[in-house]
Amino acid sequence: MSFKDVYTKEVVPKLQQEFAYDNVNAVPQLTKITLNIGLGKVMGDARYLETAEQTVQRITGQKPVRTLARKSIAAFKVREGNVVGLKVTLRGKRMWDFLEKLIKVTFPRIRDFRGLEAKKGFDGRGNYALGFKEHIAFPEIRSDEIEVIHGLQVNASTTARTNKEAQALLTHLGFPFQDDNKTSKS
Repeated sequence: MSFKDVYTKEVVPKLQQEFAYDNVNAVPQLTKITLNIGLGKVMGDARYLETAEQTVQRITGQKPVRTLARKSIAAFKVREGNVVGLKVTLRGKRMWDFLEKLIKVTFPRIRDFRGLEAKKGFDGRGNYALGFKEHIAFPEIRSDEIEVIHGLQVNASTTARTNKEAQALLTHLGFPFQDDNKTSKS
């Protein structure tokens, strides 16, 4: 069963019951997943840029788009038009395939992973963002062939109106959120 089928057959009825939606179309759904990489200090290095592009393409199965600086900022040594990052927007089948891989394979591969922090990632409009410090958590990346480790940001956009609805949607899809009662740091 595909991950989209899991959403329509299992998650939608649970959310309908939990939030008392009258209409199936009122149930929040995932609209897109966006991956971003900021180049930062290695902005001028063409080899690093190409390596990062290949990495994102292997992770998502889609060629990334280069993001350009809109303004020149002398303090950061950025000129207008310089490549400052890479991004990929996933929708449809690729989005569901990536989400399944993220939940079932990538999260379990992260060292010392204790769950996602719900309080930090939501934006108030039902979207969730999480960052990876190392891209080697993804199964397509073999640790023996990488030269430079970089981070990446994953944003899940939903049609949920509140953080509570979005968290319920992502939890039912399988996102491993930390229990609020157990998050005390000792």
